[in-house]
Amino acid sequence: GGEASAGRYCDLREERFACSCGTHSVSVVASLGRMEGTGDGIHVEEKQVQVRFTTKLSPDLRVVNTPFSVPSHLTRYGLSEVINALLGLEKPQPFDCLIDGELLRTSLEHFLILRKLSAETILSIEYIRAVAPPKQHDPLLHADWVSAVDSSHASFIFTGSYDNFIRAWTVDGSCNHTFEGHTDAITAISAIESNHDNGALILVSSSKDQTIRIWQFSTTDHSKSSKTVKPISRPVKILKGHGSSVQTIAVKPSRDEICSGSWDCSLKLWKASENLEMEEEPVASKKRRLDRIQVSAGNQETHVEAHATLEGHTQVVAAVAWPENGIIYSASWDHSIRSWDVETAVNITTLTCSKALHCLSIGHETSSLLATGGTDPVLRVWDPRIHVTVGPVLQLSSHKAWITACKWHQQSRYHIISASHDGSVKLWDIRSKVPLYTMEAHQDKVLCADWWSKNCIVSGGADCQLHVFSSLHVS
Repeated sequence: GGEASAGRYCDLREERFACSCGTHSVSVVASLGRMEGTGDGIHVEEKQVQVRFTTKLSPDLRVVNTPFSVPSHLTRYGLSEVINALLGLEKPQPFDCLIDGELLRTSLEHFLILRKLSAETILSIEYIRAVAPPKQHDPLLHADWVSAVDSSHASFIFTGSYDNFIRAWTVDGSCNHTFEGHTDAITAISAIESNHDNGALILVSSSKDQTIRIWQFSTTDHSKSSKTVKPISRPVKILKGHGSSVQTIAVKPSRDEICSGSWDCSLKLWKASENLEMEEEPVASKKRRLDRIQVSAGNQETHVEAHATLEGHTQVVAAVAWPENGIIYSASWDHSIRSWDVETAVNITTLTCSKALHCLSIGHETSSLLATGGTDPVLRVWDPRIHVTVGPVLQLSSHKAWITACKWHQQSRYHIISASHDGSVKLWDIRSKVPLYTMEAHQDKVLCADWWSKNCIVSGGADCQLHVFSSLHVS
């Protein structure tokens, strides 16, 4: 029932399986259900459990949907071997098993006991592809703590550090671009593809210097790393208005507004349609904005003020998320998760946690679940659709210290990562309370984490390293 490790399977000695699709019958032969006795050499028949395998995988990976008996001591590893034998695959594939929507993390016998089910019960087991174990790569070294990461672009990873710089890293692990302009530690980064089909990216960053800065980056110009010259970019826009460190940022799905959260306990909204695109405007339009936009002729930076402030939190706004155009979620050290109506700037709902919160993530587009982490080792999952919610619908405990970051997978409603001051990053499937994998590559606190290219995880920490874990194959 512990965490998964690669290549671990039950030893099913001498078993042979015969499958007859014509008669829809399956027979299990040989010593699958026997265990050796002791002393006098008597063999004792082991307990059997009736199971029926189902799956939503492709037809070539489906077994006959007929009940048959298997030993009750089997865990998911042994069941995976049974399924592989029934399928007759030349190259074995690892499968995981679901019973009543929950991942099996015990033996079948123990599952029956926990659920208080009769041994005569026919268990319907849905098998799915197992998530492959992560492959750890050499770390990408920084000069100071790695405090922010965005890996939403398939070809680049962007990191922010306590040395005030943002860096662009390529798939070969080379840093080929530096963004200089912040005067204090970077707290958050968000990469957005330009509305124009020109390979351009817009970077939005926040910092302890109380500003949000906007940068332009060409993916075509920098797709090949340079070992000699690393270009340096200056920000093209500076957003000022917070009275203290800016801790978090989120971009509206329509990409025309930015939300920021600060140590001044407020959220601010910024018109990104004016901020992100650098095309020329008519002179009249520019004049109408002169009352709140200042242009510095020396470095061609444009200073922009917020158009709305959302007030209600009483302590640091640690995380914001913008899943839909009309609604924003925020998490704070004041123990609350709040939702906001964007048009009216009004706090709609408030969920209360028992701990101060550090991070917030919204499930991918087909899910409305919220995940939060804070000043204890518990990753909490909330369902804001339940109007009488008084607490999280799920609590996942495995970390040994505060949780600093959490992030749902872009295309899976079940998979989420969490990072902690205990130096680990954990991959969870919320259908189990046991993490799928624990990655312990960091030598100090982990401060940030993100998904990259669907099947990779990146994380940065106080050890001044960015780690990359690949080959997970989440489905």
